[in-house]
Amino acid sequence: MDVFLGIDVGSVSTNLAVLDENLEVVHDQYLRTSGRPIDAVQRAISSLARIFLHKANVVAAGATGSARRLAGELIGADIVKNEITAHSVAAIHLAPDVQTVVEIGGQDSKIIIIRNQVAVDFAMNTICAAGTGSFLDQQANRLTVPIEEFGKLALSSDSPVRIAGRCTVFAESDMIHKQQMGHKVEDIVAGLCEALVRNYLANVAKGKEILPPVVFQGGVAANAGIRKALSEELRIDVIVPDKFDVMGAVGAALLAHEWKTETEAATRFRGFAIGEVAYRTTSFQCNECPNLCEVVEVLMNGSKIAGWGDRCGRYQTEKKDLPVCEECVASHSSE
Repeated sequence: MDVFLGIDVGSVSTNLAVLDENLEVVHDQYLRTSGRPIDAVQRAISSLARIFLHKANVVAAGATGSARRLAGELIGADIVKNEITAHSVAAIHLAPDVQTVVEIGGQDSKIIIIRNQVAVDFAMNTICAAGTGSFLDQQANRLTVPIEEFGKLALSSDSPVRIAGRCTVFAESDMIHKQQMGHKVEDIVAGLCEALVRNYLANVAKGKEILPPVVFQGGVAANAGIRKALSEELRIDVIVPDKFDVMGAVGAALLAHEWKTETEAATRFRGFAIGEVAYRTTSFQCNECPNLCEVVEVLMNGSKIAGWGDRCGRYQTEKKDLPVCEECVASHSSE
């Protein structure tokens, strides 16, 4: 069968989604990136090969996430889009009348405002991680509570304590104080869930008009305590998709389908053998002009396949319409 592949490579997780011709998810995968995005992508594609080799034909592939450019070059993606676009497309596909998307992942969180199936505004967390999944992971470790049990434990609380959740440092010290006062663990856990939601709404969603339907996606949507706290704070029943943790990848696959429909072009997808290819990256500082750009190049079996990070396009495989500095122009002319 013909399928559409989407990959979302972030700082915490690498996710895959495979859609059939009816745009139904026939396979999805959630892996830890573990600081090695190339390895994560190859592991994911190798796993996919064991399921779909000789059974499916990838006719289009899309990439998104913070490492989307890298992932796009590794797999030969036909379209590379940012997370806002991918998550918006996936949410609209799930709930055509969606007006607000709440996405909370391991290291970042975002809100997307949608009106008439068009993303009209968005915001992302900047510096503080108190409104992300890493905040919960850190506190779960401190409380010696498995993160998988965090949400269930929060739901068992009858009297959540108020935790100062504006930053991780204050939250930790406040949590320790509450423990020393004798509060029950489940009340502290429920208080942490409420603190994360308050932080998200006060920072990421500040000034945004949150209207229903609200779709809640991202890895943190697995936490029942967060879902309850968010619904209560907004006074809205939030929608949690079945594939909440891989919605970015679903969006990338949907965008790949759109690309295929519009262009009818042959895919650039490199095939399921990607897992066996020798990839590596190199980085250096270009000293050709005062910009001192930090350049990254991707090598496949020893040959360069892509490069980025330079403003003038000197090191890119394909020259694109990017800002060019006068010093680089002069340098290029003298060569």
